[in-house]
Amino acid sequence: MSGVMKLPSVLDIQQAEPLRAQLLTLRGSPVTLDASEVERLGGLCLQVLISAQQTWASDGQILAIDQVSEEFAAQWNAFGASDLRQAADQGGQA
Repeated sequence: MSGVMKLPSVLDIQQAEPLRAQLLTLRGSPVTLDASEVERLGGLCLQVLISAQQTWASDGQILAIDQVSEEFAAQWNAFGASDLRQAADQGGQA
């Protein structure tokens, strides 16, 4: 079983806990995150996403970030996170 989760347009501090909780409900199966509508990515949500990528990788599952908006990609890279495309290509490993 796999799931697709659409990320909200604003991933700020208020979205960090709901994002974490929603991701945990999908743990144990491959997940694709649709980041097409993300306009703002905050540091805490970035940490949640990187942690989720690492958790899925350690579980032997894929957590891919797909349909990435320009804003999401720019902010991901501005934080100095690993290359977004590389993370997606490696099955979600950050």
